[in-house]
Amino acid sequence: MQFKDYYDTLGVTRGANAEEIKRAYRKLARKFHPDVSKEKNAEAKFKDVQEAYEVLKDPDKRTAYDQLGRNYRPGHDFRPPPDWNQHFSQSGSHRFSDLNGFSDFFSSLFGGAGGFGGAGGSGFGGAAGSGFGASTAQPEADAGVIEVTIEEAYLGTKRRVTIHEGTRPRQVDVQIPAGIADGQALRIPAGGHRAALIFRIKLRPHALYTVHGKDVHIELPVAPWEAALGAKVAVPTLGGTVELTVPAGAQSGQKLRLRGRGLPGGDQLVIIKLVTPAAETSHAREIYERMRRELKFDPRAGWP
Repeated sequence: MQFKDYYDTLGVTRGANAEEIKRAYRKLARKFHPDVSKEKNAEAKFKDVQEAYEVLKDPDKRTAYDQLGRNYRPGHDFRPPPDWNQHFSQSGSHRFSDLNGFSDFFSSLFGGAGGFGGAGGSGFGGAAGSGFGASTAQPEADAGVIEVTIEEAYLGTKRRVTIHEGTRPRQVDVQIPAGIADGQALRIPAGGHRAALIFRIKLRPHALYTVHGKDVHIELPVAPWEAALGAKVAVPTLGGTVELTVPAGAQSGQKLRLRGRGLPGGDQLVIIKLVTPAAETSHAREIYERMRRELKFDPRAGWP
């Protein structure tokens, strides 16, 4: 496994502050977004940028990464030190179970408990008494539900959650990765003899979007003339407004796909909703009467 230089991926210095890192991420995410980019290998580069930002935006992950990276350069063979799992769990940072398609390098550092390669051949997993893998199973406790907005699920976020244990509550910072799904579990390992915490994610209802796995659905109101003649319409997405071509002859209920515009790894489906103007004036009624006479259209012509 090769060491990855996340600073180089985002094009920032190791002394860059949080705002500089965020600006660099947004610039590169726009540049390599698979839906709009003409760059070679845009999708792979987009994932690299997401992975680098996931680490460098989080102070705990960044500190741990900086400590490990002092003696490595990009492309060098890399393996986490033997005490890494215990050290990182006790440092206050939290691992998560959804690695969102990130690299093996990321998984070895910030994956679930025992995440240094799994079964045999890795040098860390499998054997009893090795300190890693299934032999280090930790008790788990249901810590409840964390509600997030669809926008937060898209970008990733952090929540400070109060855990009640006996008479003394304690606070836990939970890092929620970009692309988290509704109902997904996050496992937060704990130090010492405490049980690992299991949180369930719940997406809050949204005024525009509904989520189906990684895909996002949205209804697009369309006027009769836009559906009949075709039109270019501005459509909101989680990554910003895009221009969508409504084809001539579009029908209500028809679905148009915006690839890569859903949650990370998913698409946005735009569902045509035909909206008919009301005949509230004599002029409007006259137009409808003329359409009835001249178009010779029977919407139930296909009925038996």
